[in-house]
Amino acid sequence: MTALEAIKGRTSYRGGYEDTPVPREDLIKIMEAGLCAPSGCNTQTTSLIAVDDPDVLNGLRKAVGPEFTISGPAIICVLTQAIPAYKNTCFNVHDYSAAIENMLVAIVELGYQSCWMEGVITDEHQLGKKMANYLKVPEDYELVCFLPVGIAKDPLNYVQRKPFNERAWFNGFKK
Repeated sequence: MTALEAIKGRTSYRGGYEDTPVPREDLIKIMEAGLCAPSGCNTQTTSLIAVDDPDVLNGLRKAVGPEFTISGPAIICVLTQAIPAYKNTCFNVHDYSAAIENMLVAIVELGYQSCWMEGVITDEHQLGKKMANYLKVPEDYELVCFLPVGIAKDPLNYVQRKPFNERAWFNGFKK
């Protein structure tokens, strides 16, 4: 599978996962892809924690409580640090977004599925803080997202994308 095939074949998977463990070698490849993403002024504000131990996953599930279900045989937690870069501007949101997209493409290329889980992590329930506390993440890091990783148990659902010519043009805006 090429990178372009993985990009076009990626979808946000919200179904169940097979119980098949994700090999550490694959988790390392996925995380390496994330850490290869560009970073504003090379501040490298993104860090990652892979969780593949069933006991730790169950502990995380208990830590977040009934508000949300953590699924998948493995997850990758995305951490960020707000480090000022160019003219005191912080690019950490851009940095971790690029890292997440790289990982989502790598996940599909390796035959797994995932979903970018951020809103429920950073909303009023503050599940990211609960997860970070359980994982002993230092205070100067924020857990902003996690990606479940596993083999899809259910059929994939693809959303209908707007046609290319409604969202992309050459040499100027043309709507």
